[in-house]
Amino acid sequence: MKTKAILALTLFLFLPLAGPGVHRAAAVEISNISYDPTREFYERYNPLFKQHWKAKTGEEVSIVQSHAGSGAQARAVIEGNRADVVTLALAWDISAIERAGLIKAGWQARLPWNSSPYTSTIVFLVRKGNPKGLKDWGDLAKEGVGIITPNPKTSGGARWNYLAAWAWGDKAFKGDVKAVRDFMGKLFRNVLVLDSGARGSTNTFVRNGQGDVLLAWENEAYLAIAERKDEFEIVAPSLSVLAEPPVTVVDEVVDKRGTRAVAEEYLKHLYSDEAQRLAGKNHYRPGNPEIRKEFASTFKLDITLISIDDPLFGGWETVQKLHFSDGGIFDSLYAR
Repeated sequence: MKTKAILALTLFLFLPLAGPGVHRAAAVEISNISYDPTREFYERYNPLFKQHWKAKTGEEVSIVQSHAGSGAQARAVIEGNRADVVTLALAWDISAIERAGLIKAGWQARLPWNSSPYTSTIVFLVRKGNPKGLKDWGDLAKEGVGIITPNPKTSGGARWNYLAAWAWGDKAFKGDVKAVRDFMGKLFRNVLVLDSGARGSTNTFVRNGQGDVLLAWENEAYLAIAERKDEFEIVAPSLSVLAEPPVTVVDEVVDKRGTRAVAEEYLKHLYSDEAQRLAGKNHYRPGNPEIRKEFASTFKLDITLISIDDPLFGGWETVQKLHFSDGGIFDSLYAR
């Protein structure tokens, strides 16, 4: 009896330690597997969503985010890296996860705007004063120009870079494929470093001081300007690509974990006016056309943007097979 009394007293004395002031595990946790340049955006979006979910359901939610090259992230998910949602650089990488049986067919029609709540494009980040006078894609093929771009084999951003250059070449050389390939070969012979992801290339150019020009996501270029505005400037080429980074839940994971409701709401809330403006403030182009107009002073909204579904490209399946598969055109251009 005396021993039981001591145990009861001990438990009573320590009960306050489990009170409101002690951290408790969140009621639900989801993971967002994303690509390199979205780090800052989702660091700001996640607190907004937590507030939204708490107000809607009364439930706390914790979000784990992961960032790397888009292609590498897709492979990691296929190989077992748990992802409730994926927010990757291009539809082809999510389609790879679909082909692995983890995402249901028709995922890109679940949400508006091809399931891309924000878009971007590819621009040039050059050193202050633009000492090499780089104004358009043709200038990148000149001798003595050092280019930094990530590897299209691992980076979705790199594939957008490549396709933007190809689209310019197609227009400049009036569809002469041999001339376009010659131009692309000269451009890639000027590439100094092929990092695995977009953020690695930014660090190579901005922090390590290599190269004359960085081929970059528009938002990534603006981040560099914000960090070191006296060292760099942005050049918008005459033509670029409409980069659509899509989002979706990973069906196999959310159904197994019981997180579908919160994961779907996490993505739907990206379309809210609040989140759309946050995307614009983080230098992504809001999908909502009216909110996008609010950022006309930031983005060059009249730039010619070519879609991946344009007849020039014919969609990701065609592009991947022709340009980026093993032995494809990219491999022939960058044989070193």
